[in-house]
Amino acid sequence: MKKNSSISELIEKARKKDQKAFNTLLNTYWSDIYRFQFSKTNDEDEAEDITIKTFSKAFDKIHLYNESYNFKTWLISISKNIFLDHLRKQNNNTISINKKESEAYKIFDETPTVEDQIIIEQNLAQLLDYIKQLKPHYQEIINLRYFREMSYKEMAQYLNEPMSNIKVKLLRAKKLLANIIQKHKKIE
Repeated sequence: MKKNSSISELIEKARKKDQKAFNTLLNTYWSDIYRFQFSKTNDEDEAEDITIKTFSKAFDKIHLYNESYNFKTWLISISKNIFLDHLRKQNNNTISINKKESEAYKIFDETPTVEDQIIIEQNLAQLLDYIKQLKPHYQEIINLRYFREMSYKEMAQYLNEPMSNIKVKLLRAKKLLANIIQKHKKIE
């Protein structure tokens, strides 16, 4: 079977929500997208995070993929846009020196106020309630990545699973968590 026809078949299966097809596509293109991002960011963690976001967005929008383009090119295009968004967010946090010169030297106290701290704690408690609605293995993967701040490699070693499985599980856990949060937002 030719590579192009097998990729087309995988894409078709992925459009039908076939998890194995998603995993195979992720494993096939992961290193290409990661290398592309690493060349842009020069930071392993940032490159991994953007690569995960790339596959997440691609799998969410796979029904929009046009077969007249190469799938890898489509993924890189998504990845490039996510990277540009990431840069824009970073640039929004910088101070413009074109404003009054004295404004550049103002020091902002970023310590949360008592009210902010209460809101943060309430939001964290609510987030933990949402996480508890996930299946235990998804709870664990979210906990390891975001609360214990483990790298993908550390998670793979800790769970004794291949890194590609960890990435797919985290991707899936984030999607399921987002769906739970969306449902609760609609109810409120």
